[in-house]
Amino acid sequence: MRYIMALLLVLSGPVWGHSWTPTYPKFEQSWAEGIYQVNMTLWNSRADVNYFTFDVFDENFNHVPWASYERTTHVAYLERKIINIYIKEEDLDRVVYICSRTQIVKRQNTASLVSSRICSKIQK
Repeated sequence: MRYIMALLLVLSGPVWGHSWTPTYPKFEQSWAEGIYQVNMTLWNSRADVNYFTFDVFDENFNHVPWASYERTTHVAYLERKIINIYIKEEDLDRVVYICSRTQIVKRQNTASLVSSRICSKIQK
């Protein structure tokens, strides 16, 4: 049974996703007092997705307040974009994950699409 499952996994086809780096980011003091920032790089390797949203979570995946110039952004296929995430100093200890998620745009007469979320864990 294990061999059949392994064979099905190998033959199931390619998987497309997006890249969200660095994997273990570290916040640094921003230009504003009491505000910390991290610069994340998003690379879109999915031709069927052009929009991405971002979230910041604590260890239990509860939302942590954050700011950015864009909460949803357009990134074309095979394009890279730097996303700046800003956190207040008082919330800095709560932040554990910074995530990007594909934003699926509904279209008629298309196959079902898979939304993906990639999270980076904060280096403390």
